[in-house]
Amino acid sequence: MIPASMKRSTLAVILLLAAAMPAEAHVGIGTTSSFAAGFAHPLSGLDHMAVMIAVGLWAAMKGGKAIWAWPLAFVGVMLAGGALGMLHVPVPFVESSILASVVALGLLVALAVDLPVSAGVAIIGLFALFHGHAHGTEVSENAGGLEYMAGFAMATALLHGIGIAAGLGFGLRFRGLARAAGAACAAVGVGLAFGVL
Repeated sequence: MIPASMKRSTLAVILLLAAAMPAEAHVGIGTTSSFAAGFAHPLSGLDHMAVMIAVGLWAAMKGGKAIWAWPLAFVGVMLAGGALGMLHVPVPFVESSILASVVALGLLVALAVDLPVSAGVAIIGLFALFHGHAHGTEVSENAGGLEYMAGFAMATALLHGIGIAAGLGFGLRFRGLARAAGAACAAVGVGLAFGVL
């Protein structure tokens, strides 16, 4: 039996995530030539926000080196993926992998999966490659494109930080809230995959 407080918390998280606009992680949508546009983009859709916050929550749940290694891995590999996209290097299954990342990272948090830091880096890095590639293919091949990616990286790190702060704030006593947020993230991924959100 799930306590009523956990049900209310889960509902609140789902409603907050649902209030965001759907993602626009497709080539040719929006402006991609300034730092401000790059910074705003991760805040524009459910898939971006859910994954970035889930990485932070999972890192906080793991603790230790994961608190800095997992977000750093995401941002670093995301930038590498962005460079591949800007160079027009094809990567298969980008959009489906982005949706899979929302579900998978949500489940890792919801189930409080405890993996070695290196395994977490590998999983997070793999998903970050797809996120970065999707956005690298959007940007112009000039200094404005680099500014866009810098803004995107900064906002991504900020969302990771929010997830870490929330996870540490919940602490052991309220670990169920972090897990509920992970379940909400996974639900968002399923909703996006089936076109419900």
